Amino acid sequence: MDHEVRRPLHARVAAALRAEVDDHAAPPGTLLPSESALTERFGVSRSVVRQALAALEGEGRVRREKGRGTVVVDRADHRRLVQRAGGLHDQLATGGAVVTTHVLEAVVEPAPEVARWLDADEVLRLERVRSVDGRPVARIRTHLPLPLLAGLRAEDLEDASLHAAMETLVGVRPRRGSRQVRAVAADEGLAAQLGVRAGDPLLLLEGRGAAEDGTPLEVFATWHRGDAVSFELDVDDVRARPLAPGEAGGPGDLPAPAEAARRVGPTAEGDGVDARRLLADLDDVRARLEALVEGGPARRS
Repeated sequence: MDHEVRRPLHARVAAALRAEVDDHAAPPGTLLPSESALTERFGVSRSVVRQALAALEGEGRVRREKGRGTVVVDRADHRRLVQRAGGLHDQLATGGAVVTTHVLEAVVEPAPEVARWLDADEVLRLERVRSVDGRPVARIRTHLPLPLLAGLRAEDLEDASLHAAMETLVGVRPRRGSRQVRAVAADEGLAAQLGVRAGDPLLLLEGRGAAEDGTPLEVFATWHRGDAVSFELDVDDVRARPLAPGEAGGPGDLPAPAEAARRVGPTAEGDGVDARRLLADLDDVRARLEALVEGGPARRS
């Protein structure tokens, strides 16, 4: 660790142990070496080792048990069904987690280019951070059309579901939509809000949502901690049955470019995602995440 002389000793020890835990060199349930063994291994004092272990415990990576030692924790991540129209709050709360939301900003502004699909001159831009069991897991930016949703207030959205608030206010919530997934590196602002390091990989889910009748309701971008949230989707093997007219790959599945750019494709469950395309996108996300991790901070942008 001589080349890291600018970092405190406890931070260097914590970084080395963190890498072993995150790379599963020390999988969940593993009992880490004793404080005396770590002191000898790293050539530092016991107080330095204790600081390092305290840092890992604060991050939820290990648990120190009296009479046993330090155990690597199974950090079960939270799963999001990306083909469902429901938001992250609804999905995680249904799973029994304690979900909290903090509204950073709620600003009325002219509709930016990214929100033109809403067909509104002005929008309400919401900036929020969502936490699960006290741990920040997602940073959310949402544009909402005005005057349709002008009655939404920031205080009504603290620790609450935006979609539930929509339904209370105007009687509708997103039931249809489109989604796309990308892997990105955390910038300084996202890193501070999500409790990660600048350059760490995040999963960015971008999309839009509409009411059942097609009324545009939201355009959003959600940055998820890559170590806390995983994406899941249900897959239908369309090769096992005839393709219906208008279904991806079936008769009539060639809309004009302008129509394709604005179409929100529903299914029987209100899901608007082409599973095969999304699988390909998720494969690309995985490859990008691997490249970000292997590249190290110096290569991240």
